[in-house]
Formats: sequence, structure tokens, C-alpha cells
Amino acid sequence: MNADSRPSPDAIVVGAGLAGLVAAHELTQAGKRVLILDQENRANLGGQAFWSLGGLFLIDSLEQRRLRIHDSLELAKDDWATSAGFDRDEDHWPRKWAEAYLEFAAGEKRQYLSDLGLRLTPIVGWAERGGSGAGEHGNSVPRFHLTWGTGPEVVRVFRDPVETAEAAGLVEFAFRHRVDELITEDGAVVGVRGRTLAPSHTARGIKSNREEVADFELRAPAVIVTTGGIGHNFELMRRYWPTDRLGEFPDTMLAGVPAHVDGRMLRIAEDAGASLINRDRIWAYTEGIENWNPIWPGHGIRIIPGPSSLWFDAEGNRFPAPNYPGFDTNRTMRTILETGHDYSWFVLNESIIRKEFALSGSEQNPDLTEKDIRITLDRVRSSDAPGPIEAFKKYGSDFVVAETTEDLVAGMNEHSRGPVIDHDHLVEQIRQRDRQTDHAFSKDAQVQAIHNARSYLGDKIVRAVKPHRILDPAHGPLIAVRLSLLSRKTLGGLETNLDGQVLAASGAGAGSGSGEPIPGMYAAGEVTGFGGGGMHGYNALEGTFLGGCIFSGLRAGRAAAEQAGYTARPVKPETGSAPSEGKRT
Repeated sequence: MNADSRPSPDAIVVGAGLAGLVAAHELTQAGKRVLILDQENRANLGGQAFWSLGGLFLIDSLEQRRLRIHDSLELAKDDWATSAGFDRDEDHWPRKWAEAYLEFAAGEKRQYLSDLGLRLTPIVGWAERGGSGAGEHGNSVPRFHLTWGTGPEVVRVFRDPVETAEAAGLVEFAFRHRVDELITEDGAVVGVRGRTLAPSHTARGIKSNREEVADFELRAPAVIVTTGGIGHNFELMRRYWPTDRLGEFPDTMLAGVPAHVDGRMLRIAEDAGASLINRDRIWAYTEGIENWNPIWPGHGIRIIPGPSSLWFDAEGNRFPAPNYPGFDTNRTMRTILETGHDYSWFVLNESIIRKEFALSGSEQNPDLTEKDIRITLDRVRSSDAPGPIEAFKKYGSDFVVAETTEDLVAGMNEHSRGPVIDHDHLVEQIRQRDRQTDHAFSKDAQVQAIHNARSYLGDKIVRAVKPHRILDPAHGPLIAVRLSLLSRKTLGGLETNLDGQVLAASGAGAGSGSGEPIPGMYAAGEVTGFGGGGMHGYNALEGTFLGGCIFSGLRAGRAAAEQAGYTARPVKPETGSAPSEGKRT
């Protein structure tokens, strides 16, 4: 394929994930012609977003107000600042992106998505609660808004208009096109070169072949890079893993993303002169379990837990506060790795797993993904664990189910990757905690946290079981779950200004916010750390990844359209008023 085989596009989008679809949508809204390249086949359209639970971070939303959650932009800014912990010269643009994103989440975001047809469930989740002090990491209030239809629906509301534009001749997809080089001339990016790969008929997420077929060279006034992070490239993760902050890179890590999430374009962009910052800011999870029915190599699933499971290290020692399920990902990561082992244990019972366990991923939540209200209500009312949870209990290699503590500990030791857990020591810690549930008061900080969670109606209904004795046979059987570390998101990346223009690395100002934009080169999504080179800082408040793809894709798409002679239309915000963003010229 060569540049003469197709009409010249106004923009080339490299990567057909969520950020790429959003950028293409904005460009086509401006009447611009877009060419979208991706190394995978059409079955993978939407990328990693398709596999997500569909959580969206919103501030002072209608859903929050209905649940009497008192949120505000000011409170969210405090939470973000304490969680991000910006402390580097290169955090200039990440700070600005964080400020702009929070304004978006408090204003335009909900209406923008609603106008596209996206709907939310009525319960707002409380993710990353922190629990380590008012001035430290964590969400002060619930902000995790779950999409009705999960990740596939977030993808659909952008895929549909882009495919409509494709039918109208404004969009062309070139799948199985792997970009190997950004073409630069006189300091500007003017196109891409690469290799077409042999056809692949694999289903979504399945690892595809890398057989090269032919060369291609394509040119356009703007190139927007939206190729994602490094979550399945463990070599890169190991190279940039922050051992000083989190501990040694684990010997065993599960893959939370498909094999094509390889980070190739980061090096290619860097070779073209791009500034690449905050590479050591990596967001991995502590609650990974092996998928008993894997789609990609090393496929892991994250447990999204309620607050009641007891968390023990590999040797059977209970973690100290605030290392509780769902509270502080990076702090618990460091605590796990400081033990010298790369896994840990949840200990719980049947009553807890029925109400408090959810699995991250659209495919693990068929009721929500398929938008079946009857099955969803049955799931909430049911006394049984959801079907996907039961399947993991039955087939999962990380689950131990037992009627007695002796059998439970024996099963845990059979699953050990080294240490032997002492039965009496483990059980005594559980009993000490259990004694704190017989009255309305408690000196156990985790039991206090459960009471706090149940003071929120959403958690009381669907996420936090009433405190009870874990060893009470009426709530049995007992369950232990071995938890491995799970790769997922990249919080650093290509440095961009608020228009999504990639900044140059050359010169003394590289990485400190004073680099000049590279003409013709834009980036959005995870390849930018979801904006600016790392708008999350060191920690994420969750529900911010899809939103980061949407916001950065929107900004880059609108800026590229403006470069082509059109300033995108304004979108009426949910609250307040949006500044005028121009009109057609």
C-alpha cells in the first residue's frame, strides 16, 4: 500500500482504541477525512476499553446527588492533588491536564457522553478509598459511575458515529497496519511508515500473528498517536518499575491486558524527537487471579472487593492499616513486595463473597454488559454469588474452599509459592478480628471502615455485608483466594500540551513544560499517561482511565480539526456554562 492508493486524509490516527475513536469522531464532526491504522484486525476495534468494567469518574453528578453524596470540584481537586503527589519539573503539563480534566469531569463530560447515548447505572461506586488520612491518597466520596453496558457500551457510542462516517467516506480503517516510523521533514511529522501484517481472523483479544507482508508509507497534515501503554510488555515494565517506591519487580505477574499492548509506539515517537516522561509511574493491581478460561497469554482478572475480606501476606500475617481491600493500591503493593514475596491472600466466607466480590471486565459481568435489567436485579437480590464468581470458585487455580480452618490452611499451603502458613497463627488473627463484630463499637480499624462503608446507601445495598464473625459456620464455607500482581495501566508517556500536541525532547527545557510542540504530531490516551505525560501523578482515583482516553482524544481531535481550518463546536456542560470554542470558518 502506498500514499497514491487512497485520497489524502486530513489526519492519520495510529491506534483504533477508545482514544483513537474519540479523536476520529471529533475530526469527522468537523467534516475532516480520517485514516485509522491499527496492527490488529477489526474485531479488536475499541482496544482495551472494550474489556473494562466501564467506570467513569464524575464530580457532583446527578447520580451522586440522588444518593445524597455531597461532592464538589474543590473536594475533587484536593483528592486529586494529594493522590497525584506531583513533585517533578516534568509535571508542568500533567498538572495542567489534571486541572482541565477535573473541570471536564465536573462539567461537560456527563452531557457530552449522554448526548452520544451513554447511560449510567444508579449506584455510584466508592473506589480507592485511601484510608490513610485526610491529606493523603484516596477518594473522599464515591465517584465511580458504572456504565450501563460496561466497556463495550463506552466503545459503542464512539464506534457507531465513526463507522457511520466510514460509510459516508470520511473515515477509512487500515487494519493489520503496523507503524514502525513517524516521517519527519523540517522538524514536522508528516506521515508514517510501516509494514502490513498477514491477515488475522482471530477473535478479539486473541494473540495475532506478526508475519510481515508489505511496506507502506502514508502522509497527512496531522498524525495522532493513540496506541496505549505497556501493560503486556513485562520487559519494559521491569526496566521502568519504581523499585524505590514499590519494591522489587515481581517474579510472577499476570497480564491484565491483551498481548498487543506492547508500548512500541513510545520508542518510535521518541525516535521522532518526542519528549517521554514519567516512565516509572506504573499502575498495577494487587488483587489479580488467573483466568481459568484465558483469552490472551497470562490472562489475569482483577477482583474488585468490598471492604470485609481479611488480607494476609504470603506467610499468613494480616496486613496493617490502611491495607484493606479497595483502599490504597500502591501502598498495599509496596507492603506486599516488602515481604519478599509477590502474592498475598484474602480470607473470607461465603456471605462475604456473595455480596462483596466483583470481577473487573466486561466479559465477567454479562448482566451489566448485555444491559439485562432483569438479570441485574436478580443478581443484586440473589443469596448466591454471581455466576462468574461461582465459576472461579469451581475452576480457578487461586481459590480454596473449605469447611474447617484446618482444611483451609492446608489448601493455602498447597497453593503456596514458598512460605508455609502456620494454622494457629492465622486463625488467632481471624478470631481477634471476629471478637470486634459482636457489638456496635470496634477498635479494629477495618471493622470501623466497614461500618463507615455501610453508612453509604450504595455500599449497604450492593457492596458491604453486615459485620459478622468470619469463622461463624452459618456464614460458611470458608474461602481463601491467592492474589497475584496484575499489570494494567501506564501513568507516564508522551508529553503533550492541552491541545494534545506532542512536545519535543530536544533543548534544555525538555520535560519541564517548556518544550516546543512538534508540528503535525498529536497524541492521546494511555500513550500520554492519559494526558500530558501523566495527569494521574503517582496514584489513580479510578474511573479515570476511560475518561482520560475520552478527554485527551477529544482535545487532540478538536485541535487537529482546528489546524485543518475548523474549531470544534461547544458542548453544553451539565453545570455552569462552557466557554465559546469557535465556529466553522
